[in-house]
Amino acid sequence: MSWREKLRHVNWSLVLFINGLGLVSVTALVSAADGNIEPWAGRQAMRFMVSVVMMLTVAVVDIRFWMRGAYVLYAICLVLLVVVDAHGTVGMGAQRWIDLCFIQIQPSEIMKVALTLSLARYFHGRSLEEIAKPIYLILPIIIVLLPVGLVLKQPDLGTAMMLLMVSSTLFFLAGARLWQFSVVLVTSITLVPVTWPFLHDYQRKRILTFLHPETDPLGAGYHILQSKIALGSGGLFGKGFGKGTQSHLNFLPEKQTDFIFTMWAEEQGMVGGLALLFLYTIVIALSYTLALRSRNQFGRLLGLGLTTTFFLYVFSNAAMVMGLIPVVGIPLPLLSYGGTAMMTVMFGFGLLLSIDIHRDVQMSRHCPYLRDLFKTLS
Repeated sequence: MSWREKLRHVNWSLVLFINGLGLVSVTALVSAADGNIEPWAGRQAMRFMVSVVMMLTVAVVDIRFWMRGAYVLYAICLVLLVVVDAHGTVGMGAQRWIDLCFIQIQPSEIMKVALTLSLARYFHGRSLEEIAKPIYLILPIIIVLLPVGLVLKQPDLGTAMMLLMVSSTLFFLAGARLWQFSVVLVTSITLVPVTWPFLHDYQRKRILTFLHPETDPLGAGYHILQSKIALGSGGLFGKGFGKGTQSHLNFLPEKQTDFIFTMWAEEQGMVGGLALLFLYTIVIALSYTLALRSRNQFGRLLGLGLTTTFFLYVFSNAAMVMGLIPVVGIPLPLLSYGGTAMMTVMFGFGLLLSIDIHRDVQMSRHCPYLRDLFKTLS
């Protein structure tokens, strides 16, 4: 199938709704800058257009290419995380970026896709009987824990939790037994008192502030209290475009990134906020549909993992700004201002479109080198 034929098989409905989110993003960023296209909206629009081209380019590439390159991409991202730990750029108290002079990249964002690709490839080559044996779960657990440990060192608890949650989803979908999850859950709960002293001061403050935000309204509880005030003041239909008092009088922090949903809801009201969430729901539902249509295990696992990542992005940000979970610094995908996060999400959507275009492709489930190794160990 030529690339022109593949483009005709692209799910243009999904592309249309993704572009709708991009349009909302540019509109919201114009409002955040008091009606000006600079400094955020113009750059965001340019990044989005480049990302759409990248998404369609990824979509027409044979899905088997991405499967073969899964471990290579994972290794590159792992090296980049090590580089961040050694020579990364510090911003807002965290060392998360690599400065390439013309652009700053955040390897932890790229790792979300690379880790999903690697786990999908690994579990694609394993049978249900093999996954039921703990020996076959050692390697994927190591694959997960290495980047999680490096991300925690930055420190970035929110992204580390995202990596763990998406990985757990893939383990479950691949056929890991419930008793195995129970062991991990009980162990994690047992270790909570042990890990508490090792958390950074700001991380402990975020958790305590989530439980009692009113105890420090001008300090740790400021962000979430201002967010709740902005959400409530928007009412049913909002204050109108560019008329949000909390955001434009600078009471609302990070209105162009983490709290962009709050700004949008203040100006467009509950109706506008629900409409935006409904648009996200359509994108997520379409993405799950594309993933489930794949006739090969790799495509299904990869698609479900990528869609779950996107869902967790949306849920975590929306729940954070509403005060339902602690503030974790996770952006709202495709809306928040930022380059690496947008490019990563669009790359993921490109893989989803590729999965759908190549849903009937047959893939070998065998990996002889790993299979011989596990047979030797067991």
